[in-house]
Formats: sequence, C-alpha cells, structure tokens
Amino acid sequence: MAGSRSRSCEEWKPFIAMVGVDSAFAVVNILLKKVLDQGMDHLVLVTYRLSISTIFIAPIAYFFERDSRPRLTLRILCYLFLSAILGASLTQYLFLLGIQYTSATFACAFVNMVPVLTFLMALPFGFEAVNLKCSSGRAKVIGTLVCIGGGALLTLYKGPSLFDHSHITNRTMETTISLSSAKKAERWTVGTIALVIGTLSWSSWFLLQSSIGKRYPCQYSSTAIMSFFGAIQSAILSFSTGSPLSVWVLRGWIQITTVLFAGMVGSGLGYVTMSWCVKKRGPVFTAAFSPLVQIMAALIDIPVLHEHLYLGSSLLGSIVVIIGLYILLWGKKKEMQNIVSKLAQEAEENKIQQETHLQVIPVPNDSRPS
Repeated sequence: MAGSRSRSCEEWKPFIAMVGVDSAFAVVNILLKKVLDQGMDHLVLVTYRLSISTIFIAPIAYFFERDSRPRLTLRILCYLFLSAILGASLTQYLFLLGIQYTSATFACAFVNMVPVLTFLMALPFGFEAVNLKCSSGRAKVIGTLVCIGGGALLTLYKGPSLFDHSHITNRTMETTISLSSAKKAERWTVGTIALVIGTLSWSSWFLLQSSIGKRYPCQYSSTAIMSFFGAIQSAILSFSTGSPLSVWVLRGWIQITTVLFAGMVGSGLGYVTMSWCVKKRGPVFTAAFSPLVQIMAALIDIPVLHEHLYLGSSLLGSIVVIIGLYILLWGKKKEMQNIVSKLAQEAEENKIQQETHLQVIPVPNDSRPS
C-alpha cells in the first residue's frame, strides 16, 4: 500500500510542478504589463531580468555541472551569443512591446503558436518529418493548419468587447478616453507585429538550441552564459538609444518585485522546472501545459487590470490556436509511440534471432578411425 501511494505521488509531481510554474508565468506576465503601463523602460526591464537570471542560474551550473562541463570553445560562444539574441534580448523586448500595446492574454495566445512555428521551421532542416500515410502525420499537418488559422484570426479580427467595464476607476477611464480610437488601433497593430516577430525569433531559438545541445550539453551553464550575453546586449542597446540614467532607477516595490520575480521564476526556476518535467514525462507532456498560461493570465488580466476580452482577438482566436496545438501534440505523441513500438519490436526480433542462433550448435564430425 505504501509503495503504491509513493508511486502515485511520483506520478503527480510533474503535473503539480507544471501547474505551479505556469501559474507563476501568468503572474509574471501580469506584473510585466503593470510595470510597463507605469512607464518602465523595456530594455531596462529586459536587462535587469536577464541579470537576475544569470545570478540565479550561475551557482546551480557551477555546482551541478563543474565535473561534466566540456571545454568552452570560440564556436560555442558564438552560438550562445546568437542564442542570446534570438531567445533572450530580442525576443523579450518584442514580447514586452507587444504585451504593453495589446494585453497579457493576447500576448500569451501568440506564445501558444511557438510549437507550431517551430515544427514548420524544422521541416526544411530535417529535424521533423511528416508521413501522410499514418494518422500521426496527418494530425501534425491538420494541427498546424488549424493553428495558422487561429493565428490569422488573432491578427486580423478583433471583434466586439465581451465585458462591460463601466465599473473601472476614474483614472483608468480618463486614460482610455485620452487615447483616440485611431491611436489605440495603431498601438494594437504595432503590438501585434512585435508579437509576430518575437514568436518567429523564439521559434528559431529552439532550432538553434538543438544544435547547441549537441555541442555543449550543459543546460544550466549554457543558460547562464546566454542570459549573461543577453543582459549585455540589452544594456548596450539601451545606452545606444540615448536613454537617460534615470530610467535605470527602480521606483516602488512593484517594479522591484517584478524584476526579481521575472528573473528568478521566468528565466531561472521556470527553466529548471520545465527541464525536470521533460526528463520525467517528456516534451509532449510539458508543452501541453503552455495554454494554461494564457487561461490563468486571462483570469487575472480581466478583473485586476480591467483589460478588454475581445471576441476575435482574445476568445475565438485563442480557442482555435489551442485546439490546433493539441491536435499537433497528439500527432507528436502518436509518432513517438509508433517509434518506441517499432524499436521494441526490432529488439524482440533480434533477441529471438540470437536465441535461435545459440540453439543451433553444429555437431563436430568425428572422422577418427575406430
């Protein structure tokens, strides 16, 4: 009985871990939206976040990978520098720009398209294959097309607002009224374009990361170096834009809490937890929880920040993207099951052949005269 209970707890640990980390990601997105609305500089926020991530992950990398870490060559450093551009500094800046000009819920919907775009970009490089003769291959294609349709719905159709926000405070109403309809539409367009480019950049990072993992298989060390390069890139870009030094001063406990929480959880603890879940239950299980971030962000976004939930750009588009994502993930899971089954069958056939070979022992011909 005790053993069965222990196994049950072990099976539930990855589920609880992913629910916890996705809840934290949702809170991070809401906090980012809050401090950006207060006027915090995007690049300053990215620099602080990546710096906190570096400080947080570096000791873990030192103690857990100091004996297994390979030699750091110039080629690997160049890969990590490019990885910092695609996966850290540029992507986070574009995501923050998009989340400020749209909403946290809308921005999270674009994150759900990352697995699909990664799948499409992996096809020409041979990282993925599609066999239309089997159900898994057809599911991957159908899921991809459904996700693309959901992304088009997110981008092209906004639709009416689904909630009445007449109870919003006077300050929020004054801010909303001060912006003309044309200005708000322009901001939403800029935010959408930033999210599209950021999603493409993030998808490219996964392909690059697969190459880095083969040459430098140290997850914590590579993440710490990548975060360090990303912090330097963001800081240089911020100073090159002529921003005054006053933007680097954190004002109020909300900005300080956001920087610390986003750095440690969004770029540190979250990565460690997801890596552990991938090791325990596989990438399909871990990726399947990504829509949970959007749902939780919406539950906080609407009542707390009084963001509008639109029929097309928030609700229908998100539902279509999530449906397409799960169809794609089902195809991936089915494909992995087929591969495992095939390997097991081949191993069983080889075992039978070896046993048959051992049983057939040639009898020596005794030609000596009697």
